[in-house]
Amino acid sequence: MAAFKAALINEIEKLCKKKKALAIVIISLAVIVIGQLVVVGVRNGFGVRGTGSLEFPVLVLSVVVNTILPLFTALIAIDCFSGEFSHNLMRVTLTRPVSRLKIYSAKMTAIAVFILANLLILMVLSMLAGFLFNANSASLASFGRTALAYVISLFPLLTLALGVVLLANIFKSGTSVFFIAIIAFLAIKAFGIFFSQYSSLLITSQLDWYSLWLSHSISLSKIGRDIGLMLGYALMFFTAGFYLFDKKEF
Repeated sequence: MAAFKAALINEIEKLCKKKKALAIVIISLAVIVIGQLVVVGVRNGFGVRGTGSLEFPVLVLSVVVNTILPLFTALIAIDCFSGEFSHNLMRVTLTRPVSRLKIYSAKMTAIAVFILANLLILMVLSMLAGFLFNANSASLASFGRTALAYVISLFPLLTLALGVVLLANIFKSGTSVFFIAIIAFLAIKAFGIFFSQYSSLLITSQLDWYSLWLSHSISLSKIGRDIGLMLGYALMFFTAGFYLFDKKEF
């Protein structure tokens, strides 16, 4: 456990030092500012109420969870694996007295910490923006539901990250992995649109599963089905990715 903890701290430190992490925070802030300006513009221009203080963070989540968050997740996942493969940094990492399983698990846990931190930053900034422009509609219950929606969005994004890491262990170039991941994401999205009867089984459909928790009548059967699907995808991606990582020569 001590070896895993040391490997995890090392991976998180490496992520924090990357310029991509700072760029992602800046882009997240820009998305919130632009979103709030649009809401204020619609309210002032057309007399429409727009969103309340805790509806705005949910609106932001519905946009970013299908656009920039999967993109950020892919970039960080590729950087953790393909970036180290191409710069021969993985060879240095493997010289430490830590098993490959612990290194692989530490990298995935660091990616999960990064995704969660990104979600929490987005939540705090969007809540602040919502309170700043419309503080009258807030309630403790709506705050709890909003926080829950952000936290549980970690699971589908982490499943996507496991899929990208699998690709990073198949293809050498990080650029190739990035474009293949983007094409695969768009192709699965398009498949879900044209074959809607199968859309609930697709990994991309799980990105909106937070909405199941925001409904007034929570469907436990749908939530249980989505948890089972995400768990199945995650286990397959993790197992296949680690198998390739374990067999890889550096």
